[in-house]
Amino acid sequence: MAEHRVTAPTPPADGTKVKGPASYFPSIEKTYGRPVQEWLDLIVERWDGQKHMEVVDWLKTEHGLGHGHANALVAYVKAKLA
Repeated sequence: MAEHRVTAPTPPADGTKVKGPASYFPSIEKTYGRPVQEWLDLIVERWDGQKHMEVVDWLKTEHGLGHGHANALVAYVKAKLA
């Protein structure tokens, strides 16, 4: 496991809409049947030395994610590790 862990956000308790990449997370869990945390952990493990689009392409090719979902996950990790 990478030395940094990016944790999935907790949905707001007040029912407000989530904005940005995390707004895709409920759909990602429903579509691919895996918790977002698993995807985030995979991306962090792969992150070292990889470019944003290289990781997006890997998620699409190796895991069958759609472009928007893959890009949202990678953008979220990138922002948290910045």
